[in-house]
Amino acid sequence: MNRIMIAAPKSGSGKTTITCGILAVLKSQGMNPCSFKCGPDYIDPMFHRTVLGIPSGNLDTFFTDDDTTISLFVKEYSGNIAVIEGVMGLFDGVGGTEESGSSYDLARVLKTPIILVIDAKGAGRSILAEIKGFLDYDKHGLIKGVILNRTNPAFGDKLGKLIEDELKVQYLGSVPSIKDVEFSSRHLGLILPNEVDSINEKLEIMAGIIDENIKIADLKKIAEAAPKLDIIEDKKKEEKTEKSVRLAVASDNAFCFYYRENFELLQEAGVELVTFSPINAKHLPEGISGILLGGGYPENYLRELSSNSSIKYDIRNAFEDGMPILAECGGFMYLLDSVTDNDNRQFDMVGAISGVARFVGKLVRFGYVTIQDDDTEIKGHEFHYYDTDNNGEACTAIKPTGSKSWKCIHKVGGSFIGFPHLYYPSNPKFITNFVEAMKKYGKH
Repeated sequence: MNRIMIAAPKSGSGKTTITCGILAVLKSQGMNPCSFKCGPDYIDPMFHRTVLGIPSGNLDTFFTDDDTTISLFVKEYSGNIAVIEGVMGLFDGVGGTEESGSSYDLARVLKTPIILVIDAKGAGRSILAEIKGFLDYDKHGLIKGVILNRTNPAFGDKLGKLIEDELKVQYLGSVPSIKDVEFSSRHLGLILPNEVDSINEKLEIMAGIIDENIKIADLKKIAEAAPKLDIIEDKKKEEKTEKSVRLAVASDNAFCFYYRENFELLQEAGVELVTFSPINAKHLPEGISGILLGGGYPENYLRELSSNSSIKYDIRNAFEDGMPILAECGGFMYLLDSVTDNDNRQFDMVGAISGVARFVGKLVRFGYVTIQDDDTEIKGHEFHYYDTDNNGEACTAIKPTGSKSWKCIHKVGGSFIGFPHLYYPSNPKFITNFVEAMKKYGKH
């Protein structure tokens, strides 16, 4: 399983732009790459899937133990090379201070060579001291190459000779600073692919720059030199599980934050996923036994969501009839009585859960959480600028660092509704229980 990780000393170094450029070049050369994102990020894999047409997943060592993380990687690996994009700074894990959840910890688990992207804008020989610090801190010897970003390639090549002579790590090239092809940011990572002007043209330009300035052949050799993984064979039967229940999955521009791993776990449990659009659909799909309302950007489509009365009526009736619903973040907000936006305009929502969501102008309870009650423990994260007056009392969310905790989640019958985004492989039994609730509902 040929593989590399693209990582950096800090956020904003250009990891995503360079990762997308490398993936595009590999694809143009006839390679068949797959990609992974380290950490709880929905946007970067969405770029890889929808724009580049490359399979992409999420892996996170806070969410899953080493064996589970390896098994997920092995199951999702396809083609002939995997490119893993890191998160934040290379060693920045849980709370910014722990190794768990960091890019480096994932590289350790997957025995993956790391390519370090250094933002060299405005710097010269001093970057050698920065790189040396990372090499010295790399206790497993995983950093195998360096790319200099936002610097003149001719000057970068001079620095590259110093890097190889003095630090004995491979220099793979320099990428000039070209703002027109760097992807813009907003409050949740990158803007959505379908909102980027001329995204394909930008990617084509970026791929050309990467192809011209980065030693792709050497990068592939580093990926090919990745050591073998200790794979624990899955004893499960290879036969496809018969689909016994149908789950309606909200899928449009308002609700688009889903982990590939979550979908696959549902499908392995015998669930048929049927998509619908809360913005456009007039009715729920037929023959369903449950509803999944993921996160996304409902705040950008409040008028459309509010005006679609028929689908809201269907969802409220299904909930009141006892149909199990999984709702996260934006999906939770949609189920409330109303949402008030940042211009203080109020929009009526489904009304299945009493409460009002309001824009508060700052991140609320941001970061990793473990959600617990007497019979549930599952890991997830929160990332939202809205809050409500009724977040639920059924579970306790616990931060992995410090002693902060708070009440959350509405549990009604088989439904599990609240702000946290959940990573189902952190507790597969959670999905087993939900599927059983769907089956029970389907028989009533």
